[in-house]
Amino acid sequence: MTPQDFLRRFGAVAGDEARADFLAEFFSDRGERPIRDEEGNLWVGEGPVAFAAHIDTVLTPRPLTFESERWWGPAVGDNSSGVAVLATAWSRVPEGATLVFTVGEEGLGNLRGARAFVRARRPEVFVAVDGYLGNLVTRALGSVRFEVRFTGPGGHSWGDRSAPNPAWALGRLIRAVQALPCCERASRSVARVWGGEAINAIPREVGLALDVRATEEGLLAEAEREVRTRAMEAAQLERVQAEIALLGRRPAGSTVTEALRECALQAAAATGVAAEEGVGSTDMAAAVEAGVPAITLGVYRGGGAHTEAEWVDPASLDQGAAWLRAFWRCLRGSAAA
Repeated sequence: MTPQDFLRRFGAVAGDEARADFLAEFFSDRGERPIRDEEGNLWVGEGPVAFAAHIDTVLTPRPLTFESERWWGPAVGDNSSGVAVLATAWSRVPEGATLVFTVGEEGLGNLRGARAFVRARRPEVFVAVDGYLGNLVTRALGSVRFEVRFTGPGGHSWGDRSAPNPAWALGRLIRAVQALPCCERASRSVARVWGGEAINAIPREVGLALDVRATEEGLLAEAEREVRTRAMEAAQLERVQAEIALLGRRPAGSTVTEALRECALQAAAATGVAAEEGVGSTDMAAAVEAGVPAITLGVYRGGGAHTEAEWVDPASLDQGAAWLRAFWRCLRGSAAA
């Protein structure tokens, strides 16, 4: 089956369990023995080199729209195309490899699928298959996600006008977050803000969801300390209470070996892929956290990720698969494997 044939069918399948069911049937029909775990991951093969593509999506997939050079639909690229390339790159699972299809990569999944797989299987090398063709991720982008809530007594906007208002504390924290370092090696984003009951009432509760990212653990830890300190200061100044909940954490760092990097670059040159090394947030972070050599290869051209208008160039999947196969051939002959 070609990656395009696979994507035509798989791209419209919604939900982690249904997608894993699709993969289980696909590999069973090929004579493989798919294994599933409690998290919802599925894998085939028993080799020490793990190739991983996540099956969870940001938006719910739906039937694709097909044009000659573009296929459209939510999640058609990220990561339905990555799954399609990995599932069909070889007619049989290569000896020495494991093909794993993970859950929990997107949103607040906190890498739960990749982390569970790495803990259970302890691969010697981890290769994430995710992102646009030529993207070569050699450093994991770390992140910390918080939810901060400020609470007070509430009251009438006029009759209780001297009462503490948690919204003022929220405003102080947002200004403090905006002042955090950005944007070369770190970022910060107030992703969601909520609170209040009525236009003529002092809110009893307000809050925000915050995403902080950095290329190094030290920067991430510094940003986390700053957010926690500023939240408590804002609460104290405005005479309200603050609660800080950690929603998720992804490690920053790199475990890439020179052999991994060189194989990726040599394979790219051999298959006409314009590889560009960089930083990214992918399942490879779970391997980095465990000290396992890791890298990420992007395998499709497209755009509009995480939107209703996401698209891919279907022909690019062939080149992505060729890059993956050439990378594996090089890896087998190197010390990295």
